[in-house]
Formats: sequence, C-alpha cells, structure tokens
Amino acid sequence: MLKVGLTGGIGAGKSEVSRLLVERGAVLIDADRIAREVVAPGTPGLAAVSEAFGAGVLAADGSLDRPRLGAIVFADPDKLAVLNSIVHPLVGARSRELEASAAEDAVVVHDVPLLAENALAPLYDVVIVVDASPETQLDRLVRLRGMTEEDARARMSAQATREKRLEIADIVIHNDVPLAELERRVADVWADLVRRAHATREQPSRQPQE
Repeated sequence: MLKVGLTGGIGAGKSEVSRLLVERGAVLIDADRIAREVVAPGTPGLAAVSEAFGAGVLAADGSLDRPRLGAIVFADPDKLAVLNSIVHPLVGARSRELEASAAEDAVVVHDVPLLAENALAPLYDVVIVVDASPETQLDRLVRLRGMTEEDARARMSAQATREKRLEIADIVIHNDVPLAELERRVADVWADLVRRAHATREQPSRQPQE
C-alpha cells in the first residue's frame, strides 16, 4: 500500500486532481468529508461538540449549525483548539479504518486541505501538492465559485503560503493549465504512484510520527 497525502491551496484544483486519481483506481480518503460525517446527527462527535459549546451550535433539526460554530471558534484560538481536539482524533480514527480496509497494493490518497498547516507530511509515503499561481487561484475563486475578490484573497491568505506547501512536496502537479493537459499530467503521476506502490511491498515505508 502506498499512502499519499494530497493538498493544495484553495482554487488550485486539488478536488479535480483527486477525482482524476480516483478514476484511475486510487482509494480516496477525504478529510473534509469525514470531518462532516463524525459530527453528523446522532454521533458521539456531535454530542461532544454540543457539550463543549452549548446547544446553541445546533440547528432546529438537531444538526450542527456550522456558520454559528464557525463564528465562535474562528474568533477565539482557544475555542478552535477545543473543537480540533474533539474532531481531529475522530477523523484520524475513521481515516485509519478506511485505510486498513484497502487492498495491500492500493494507492490510498488522503485529501487533506490543511496538510502543510498541521505538519502532517511525515504521515505519508508521498506528498502531492497541486500548485497554481495566485492569479489563477483568484480567477477561479471569483469566476467559478462566485466569491468577491476580497473574500477570495482573505481565504487564500488564511492558508499556508505557496512556498510552505512546495517545501513538503515529493510531487508537484502544476495546474495553470486546461483540463486536458491536467489529465495528462495526472496520468503520468498515477503511473509513478503505481510503481511506488509496488515498490513498497518490498521495502518498509516511512514511519508515521506522532
């Protein structure tokens, strides 16, 4: 099994790369999706969040009111740390379950938006960074996602710098290109990952660090 960490700045095209890798046979473990699942109604995760922050973070239907919770935690680093201490272990445990269920020779891609910010590179055999110029990111966020330029720039500046992401990269997929060219680049990367996956069956992989 080859454990791949996939990350990239907002608007760089990470979701498109993960989709193309899945089409070629990768097993995708999406940290954002799991983070939503572990605080779904009826879960211990949601109960813990409600206990920590009060019933006011719940919507009328009993689900998590994300905007309200976000307004609380993003204005207070201590409260954000409390939320992370609840959600991150649950996400980690679920990710390990999904990884353990994959085939021995699988290429398992962990889609982790905050991989660089949380210094998670040592957890993976290979780190892929999807990279695009700030101009390309800004254009995509405004044109395709409907953000204002101010909001887009704020979201970009809240993430790790481009340089910090590139420092941890084993493979960089440059994505200032049309989709057809991106597909060719991903195909080349996929071939490399498959070769690496076969090689890991014959030698020990990089050990995770706590």
